[in-house]
Amino acid sequence: MGLGLLLVSLAPAAAQLFEIKAAQAFMIDPETGTVLFAKDADRPMPPASLAKLMTMEVVFNAIKSRRATLDDTFVVSEHAWRTGGAPSGTSTMFAKLKSAIRLEDLIQGVTVQAANDGCIIIAEGLAGSEANFAAQMTERARQIGLTKSTFVNSTGLPADGQQTTVRELALLALHIWREYPDLYRYYGQKDFTWNKILQRNRNPLLAMDIGADGLAVGASQTGGFGIVGSINQNGRRLIAAMSGLASDRERAEEARKLLDWGMRSFQKTEIFAGGEVVGEAQVFGGAKSGVALKAKGPVTIFLPTANGNKVTASIVYDGPVAAPVEEGQKVGVLRVWIGDTLSQETPLFAAESVGVGSLPQRAFDAATELAVGWLR
Repeated sequence: MGLGLLLVSLAPAAAQLFEIKAAQAFMIDPETGTVLFAKDADRPMPPASLAKLMTMEVVFNAIKSRRATLDDTFVVSEHAWRTGGAPSGTSTMFAKLKSAIRLEDLIQGVTVQAANDGCIIIAEGLAGSEANFAAQMTERARQIGLTKSTFVNSTGLPADGQQTTVRELALLALHIWREYPDLYRYYGQKDFTWNKILQRNRNPLLAMDIGADGLAVGASQTGGFGIVGSINQNGRRLIAAMSGLASDRERAEEARKLLDWGMRSFQKTEIFAGGEVVGEAQVFGGAKSGVALKAKGPVTIFLPTANGNKVTASIVYDGPVAAPVEEGQKVGVLRVWIGDTLSQETPLFAAESVGVGSLPQRAFDAATELAVGWLR
């Protein structure tokens, strides 16, 4: 399995093209899906307040599917007040015990103030209990393709079994931005006042004049300081997630540095035009020995403006492909690496049909496969 045809090999895959102090980091270009940076991006870690991104995804999904509205109101329980409110000593919107609060205000409390009481009030209002809501969070995570994230509560407060990765946090942020454009705007709100208390947005990127419009920060004793940030400059967006930083100041500096590098150091490049043959896959038992492969459209990626010789690409497929092969049949993927980061995967399809070969052709292929197939 996994026969790879090397397309570009200008230099051996090298170490990261950029140094960062974060223990884990991941950055993606939403337009092309190019992964611009990855450092230990799949290591499980406690999400801390970054779990609130998943809380909001569940809420936004409920609003989009009309199971909830911004005008719905939820009552502040004693559990929400004590665990996440003023008595808790954690981030809070200072919701008053037994008061009723509109969902839109709770959303602003969570997205702007990282309010733990706001999360619990929403969880209890939508699911009856925080445990039920956390189960919905994990279920939604699986539905949108997050396989490693598991949630035990709505706030991200320390809990056994609660974990995520920086890759999945960035992909979650990308999902929220794409799926809920009317609700995503709350993440860029600079401040919010509740119970006569004004609080500034906790995301330090919003004050840097770099086009930031989201999303969240978090910190834990075991995971250090983390952030999920998104910026938009001249119509180009980047989303980055990082964790394992030593302080809130270092978190702000490293996030800005990574996003700035991502904006300055890559150029959008069409590496294959629409309909252009990318390569060929070997065919077993066919009228031809190979089948041409192409993508559904142009293959576009952001490549480094410097260190271009750090780019490698290969076609990967299960092969040889058994005849007959139908035009449009998915055969494999094109994988592009920048340094040691798998930057993009593009599905490849048969550009032509290949029928079953004659008996002598099939016999020759069988003999060849018997002789060399074990070498793959």
